[in-house]
Amino acid sequence: MNPRMPKTDPMDRTSGFLKKNLETMPRKKRLDYLNQKLRGIIQYAYKHSIAFKAKMDSAGLKPKDIQSIKDLEKIPITKKADLVELQKKNPPFGGFEGVPITELKRIYVSPGPIYEPGEMEYNELGWAQGMYAGGFRPGDIVINTFSYHMVPFALHMVDNSLQRVGCIIIPTGVGNTEQQVNILKTFKATGFCGTPSFLLNISEKAMEMGLDPKKDLNLKVGFVAAEMLPESLRARLEEAFGMVIRQTYGTADVGCLGYECLQKSGMHIPDDKIVEIVDPETGKQLGPGKTGEIVATSFNKVYPLIRFGTGDLSILTETPCSCGRTSSRLIKILGRVDQVTKVRGLFVHPGQVDEIASRFPQIQRYQIVVTRKAHKDEMTFRIELKEGETSSEKLKEEVERTIREVIQVRGEVVFIPQGTLPEGARKIDDQRTWE
Repeated sequence: MNPRMPKTDPMDRTSGFLKKNLETMPRKKRLDYLNQKLRGIIQYAYKHSIAFKAKMDSAGLKPKDIQSIKDLEKIPITKKADLVELQKKNPPFGGFEGVPITELKRIYVSPGPIYEPGEMEYNELGWAQGMYAGGFRPGDIVINTFSYHMVPFALHMVDNSLQRVGCIIIPTGVGNTEQQVNILKTFKATGFCGTPSFLLNISEKAMEMGLDPKKDLNLKVGFVAAEMLPESLRARLEEAFGMVIRQTYGTADVGCLGYECLQKSGMHIPDDKIVEIVDPETGKQLGPGKTGEIVATSFNKVYPLIRFGTGDLSILTETPCSCGRTSSRLIKILGRVDQVTKVRGLFVHPGQVDEIASRFPQIQRYQIVVTRKAHKDEMTFRIELKEGETSSEKLKEEVERTIREVIQVRGEVVFIPQGTLPEGARKIDDQRTWE
């Protein structure tokens, strides 16, 4: 039933729950629980969040009109692009915040830019549930290789959740691969948090250093997110390290929306969120087994995002999972509704592509192409220059520097002949394929 864990590991990683009373609730009881939580956050947000009240008023709604998850269909969906525009009009948080700024502990900045408030006490449950379901246990020494710079994921979400599980955290962040290997070896670290592609980098660096990742390192469990995880890459990493790797899914805006248990039968919806699968055109809820956009509602009073459209496509299932958890599950992430895509863990927006091009009057047409080679993302900025303009190494370097500044992801500039890109070509062409 469960995958084999390393024989030398003294911990039982194959059974148990972080919050058994919530994770094993009967379906009817779970629905009643979520409906009650929904009514509470609707009342609170209508009273304390200017943007949410405006959204309700624009639809002619009052809090009493939202009594159940089905009633959420009445509320307009908020997209990430809406957050950017609303924050420009009403800085810093677009009116979505539910507490005064003086009551915040931290403020985060995600690409966009989008500003996110961090509550004084971190109460989100989902990421910690996912870690426990994937085998993390109290006493694990864990390197957290997600970026601690500006964005909320590494510190606000992962670090706090590891503490909730009872792990010892080494906040390594990204990069410094050789040092990461030495830290893993020195502390006999048992857990990894990061992107699957960075774990692949670590395995390759360890072998360059003359180490056998399985024999010389001590990794037992991995928590990966922010990238797709092809099964071929999972198998390669699990074999290389002799560990178990499970993936999670969520956004910086609303937090965890799904996590794998040891059965790998989809991603369980955490108990502190409502997740709908909706028709992207109408916003109407779709039943199990149908493809639609993931729309999330959080119960976070500091940042009460209600009906937040992630732009990601998935399918919901309600079939029982043999792990004993009774929540619905997202079968897998199937792609995007819009042109926004994620490269090396960070979202890239068409507006960012326009911003880069706008800084160079020599550019006529442009397009970002995202590909994947050896389980690693590659991003190319294709540029057509205006009549009479010539390409140069200096211009190439300037554009590449601007890409890093605006998108925070490295990209290679390639100059292409005029007329290569058709009129109306997509700003972002994601050519990656997934198993």
